[in-house]
Amino acid sequence: MIVAFDFDGTLVDSYSVIEKAFRKALEKHFRWLPFKGFWAKILTKIEEYLERPSFGKHSGKVKQPFIFKAKFFRTWFEERAKLTKELDSAKELLKKLKEDGHIVISFSAEDFIDGMKEYRLRVSGFYELFDDVIVFGKELSLCEAFWLVREKYGDEIFIWVDDKPWRFIGRGDENTEYVWYYFPMTAKYVKEEILAQTPHLHVIRDLWSLLDVIERIKQERKI
Repeated sequence: MIVAFDFDGTLVDSYSVIEKAFRKALEKHFRWLPFKGFWAKILTKIEEYLERPSFGKHSGKVKQPFIFKAKFFRTWFEERAKLTKELDSAKELLKKLKEDGHIVISFSAEDFIDGMKEYRLRVSGFYELFDDVIVFGKELSLCEAFWLVREKYGDEIFIWVDDKPWRFIGRGDENTEYVWYYFPMTAKYVKEEILAQTPHLHVIRDLWSLLDVIERIKQERKI
């Protein structure tokens, strides 16, 4: 099987540190600015708003917004990478899946700064644990990224693990199994109508439950 993982909100908690990272970036680039804590909260609210289902569907290719070319935002991403916390002993799970013979890939969206997702994967120590790293949103749309997986690895069962189930809608094929990892920060945006549009949907609240999902898929598909 091919097991594909989103990164933020799935393998790591990079959300609870957003405000602290903004504060550090403000302190570095805008030492003269008063009320840095206030501005960090405002920027955090904006970033959280961009996590809503109306954004980040990646149906097409997105150019880097001009504002994100500023050094401030690169510093913010770098500070966020330093503060990011691993979820549910995720690295050990990836190792276990590979030991069990699965192809394990990173399947996530590019950050607004080109190459930043790969940078954060490396800083967090995840990059080398994957058999492949596929980043969509810039060179590839999400659909194109999915079909790239098919070109590379054929029609094996594709288990897609993501905390944003709205990405599943209308994507994949008959050999795709969708796993929604319940992460509180993004789960508040998930509605029943979103879940109802996804066939072969599994819901987990800890990453290690994925092993049970895989066993269930094997039984259902008689693998």
